[in-house]
Amino acid sequence: MSVQADIHHNLNFKNSLEFAQMMDDKDALASFQSQFTIPQMSSSNFSDSQSHQQKNEIYFCGNSLGLMPEKSRQYVEEELIKWGHYGVKGHFESEHPWMPYHEFLARPMANIVGAEENEVVCMNSLTTNLHLMMVSFYRPTKKRFKILIEDHAFPSDTYAVASQLKFHGYSPEDAMIKIAPRTGEELIREQDIQHLIEQAGDEIALILLPGVQYYTGQVFPMEKITQWGHNKGCMVGFDLAHAAGNIEMQLHQWQVDFACWCHYKYLNSGPGAIAGCFVHEKHHRENLPRFSGWWGHDKTTRFKMGSEFHPIPSAEAWQLSNPPILSLASIRGALDTVIEAGGMPALRKKSMLLTGYLEFLLLDTLADKIHIITPENKQQRGCQLSLTIATDTHSGKDIFQRIENAGVTADWREPNVIRIAPVPLYNSFSDVYQFVDILSKSLKA
Repeated sequence: MSVQADIHHNLNFKNSLEFAQMMDDKDALASFQSQFTIPQMSSSNFSDSQSHQQKNEIYFCGNSLGLMPEKSRQYVEEELIKWGHYGVKGHFESEHPWMPYHEFLARPMANIVGAEENEVVCMNSLTTNLHLMMVSFYRPTKKRFKILIEDHAFPSDTYAVASQLKFHGYSPEDAMIKIAPRTGEELIREQDIQHLIEQAGDEIALILLPGVQYYTGQVFPMEKITQWGHNKGCMVGFDLAHAAGNIEMQLHQWQVDFACWCHYKYLNSGPGAIAGCFVHEKHHRENLPRFSGWWGHDKTTRFKMGSEFHPIPSAEAWQLSNPPILSLASIRGALDTVIEAGGMPALRKKSMLLTGYLEFLLLDTLADKIHIITPENKQQRGCQLSLTIATDTHSGKDIFQRIENAGVTADWREPNVIRIAPVPLYNSFSDVYQFVDILSKSLKA
């Protein structure tokens, strides 16, 4: 059976556990599940015959918090041992000294987002990085002062944009442009984004949109948006919280001005892990306004403790303070796991097949009871399918609670969406089959 045929022709899928197990047997990434710690179901979820056994949860919440790679545990423990053994000398001793530790992550991180090594850096948190980027790339003028975001943006993005507008003396009601789906639709049409940029682009200073929309799972056409924005003289940045580690990107080639992301979702680096940032190299030597800190200062003179700031000619110039090493160690473990699996091309290949199988089973089994709001086009979605319950007799929240009680960890988002994200590194085709069986039984209960 051809993997490519399965991706593009769902009729080759079969609605049976035997088929799912056969696909697991053929899966080149199946062994990676053992490299992650998978939460166990509570004993209250077990039948009497299972009461003395442990059983893995069906974990489909990697779009909120990815599972822990064993390499991350190992690398963090190594740094704790080093701390105890070396003390302050750990900044310079061992194979991975703390002083340049963030540099060890640059190449693998650049490969994940499609960047040059000098264009990426791990620093701060996602919203902090968005603020730092807007300091440099939101430069309003009397005529061009508006920021384009999506109407249903992740709330933190809306808060950040609104506060930046207020900081510059503008009213968000006047200076924030929101792109929304058409009435009665869930997804934002590509042509509507293009039309809005064409019509209002002369007033837009900054376009800030997601790579993948958190609620619907829609992938935005980042290359096209960047081109449309640049043609109108706008700066273009992206929030890649749900894109990094999920879909393949080419930020450098697409000429994106900046992007920010977190590492704790599809990049499995731990709760609250330090975030990531991309700044295109065309901006590295520009005299941009920025909020500066000593870790962004020229490395060769940093410890001469001078009072004049000399930025590193790379994305590192936007660093403020020395980063938390334990978090960087966890990220390094997660990135090494991705490298071992074959990088984003291998993950994306399985992801399209795994999510396609989930879609097939849902439509084959429950087409009259659920509605998938995520795009049907596989190029316009990542791991996530967002479901609404389409029956009058069951609420979405009730069904979500039922599947959780049955051992499925998914994600509920108000007002009515259950987000399901089968992650290629640690989820299997059998997980997908068992989930749909649990969902079906929950709807029939």
